Amino acid sequence: SLSLLYGVVDIYQREFLALRERLHSAEQENLKRSKELNLVLDEIKRAIAEKQALRDINRTWLKLWNVTTSKNVLQLPSIFHHLPHLLAKESSLQPAVHVGQGRTGVSIVMGVPSVKREVHSYLTDTISSLMAELSASEKDDCVIVVFIAETDQQYANGVADNLKFPVEIQSGLLEIISPSVHFYPDFSRLKESFGDPKERVRWRTKQNLDYCFLMMYAQSKGTYYVQLEDDIVARPNYFTTMKNFALQQPSEEWMILEFSQLGFIGKMFKSLDLSLIVEFMLMFYKDKPIDWLLDHIMWVKVCNPEKDAKHCDRQKANLRIRFKPSLFQHVGTHSSLAGKIQKLKDKDFGKQTLHKGHANPLAEVTTSLKTYQHFTLEKAYLGEDFFWAFTPVAGDFIRIRFFTPVRIERYFFRSGNIEHPGDKLFNTSVEVLPFDALKEGREKTPKYHRTEDGFIRIGMFHNGIAEGEVDPTFGPLEALRLSVITDSPVWVILSEIFIKKAE
Repeated sequence: SLSLLYGVVDIYQREFLALRERLHSAEQENLKRSKELNLVLDEIKRAIAEKQALRDINRTWLKLWNVTTSKNVLQLPSIFHHLPHLLAKESSLQPAVHVGQGRTGVSIVMGVPSVKREVHSYLTDTISSLMAELSASEKDDCVIVVFIAETDQQYANGVADNLKFPVEIQSGLLEIISPSVHFYPDFSRLKESFGDPKERVRWRTKQNLDYCFLMMYAQSKGTYYVQLEDDIVARPNYFTTMKNFALQQPSEEWMILEFSQLGFIGKMFKSLDLSLIVEFMLMFYKDKPIDWLLDHIMWVKVCNPEKDAKHCDRQKANLRIRFKPSLFQHVGTHSSLAGKIQKLKDKDFGKQTLHKGHANPLAEVTTSLKTYQHFTLEKAYLGEDFFWAFTPVAGDFIRIRFFTPVRIERYFFRSGNIEHPGDKLFNTSVEVLPFDALKEGREKTPKYHRTEDGFIRIGMFHNGIAEGEVDPTFGPLEALRLSVITDSPVWVILSEIFIKKAE
């Protein structure tokens, strides 16, 4: 009976093991089916999302084209008619990079498009020139929009980071933007025209779209829009001159006010007219360059086909009004079109002064820099000429030692000039030597860096300019010094020295 009992137990164990094996197999099969079901559900969700996205695009298309259920509503083309690829991405008309405060309500918006140049970039010098000639009140009444016309966001961010104008960006004076990677169409299918090779056709076509993007962005910001380029310098008082010239026009019929005779530099438009201009450009952006298109707009507006060309020119002269002398000069020689050299100069710009003189306190000036020809430091300090020297190295200095100790309120130094904007002082400090610096009992100044020979560092050069106030607690100063901290890559010009004595 015991052996029979063992036999029954063995049978039940085998059945239990077989049952557990079948259960495990069932669980594995169930898990497999569950995964397959999840895959099917994911496919269904993806299909629903794609269908929803397609419906969203269709609704966007219908909305943008002003289409309703009524059959009697007329439809007008929009930017999406001329550039239908923009509908694929909602962000295609939004700047990919935007640095600035979004200032609006100003008199003049200045647009500065810039692209990657193979040889040399003039952008920083251009922005420095535009800002240097603005008064404090003018800086509150304008916006400078730099458009980095490249879809490489890393490059655009790099350019924005290298434009060292934190105060101007924070105040709203300067904005930096770049287009979405989806903004430009496929340029590979462009047709060659007017004898231009395909690369030039692509270059001028993209340039037209760059202008369109910049104008659309700037339109709502101010009363007037001025088109500039990234390789120019500006005359003193250019802002108020442009504003007054626009306000003094006897009628509002004008379309373009020209403040330079070159290309697309210094062209002012009423912001209200930008919609018409952009729409016309979008219709023919692949066909002709911008200057031809602008001329065609004016021809359509005022020229009579039954009259001769002279009559047409007289009519267009009422729309396109030239201001002299020119307020902007082209300084770049290396075009954004690879391999193109353009030595264009505006003859109406005239001869600019290369320095600005001031009455400074009597002093002895010395420098460790090697002077070039007759451009001495003494002449620069007296306001007679600019100072020009060979490439500075770390440790070089320019020292101004006053004949008698003097209280100084402010200082201003400008390096570079209109003909040589790149000859600037880089990484150079401004230092002062108080008359009683070495006397015992003098209160220490922990917030300032003090050199081993007793000078106190109070400022630095930024974008070629050093300016600021002198702490009155320093008392009378014995000397002021500019000290070069690191080797420079270029020669140096000091075109303005202004040391204002305290009242």
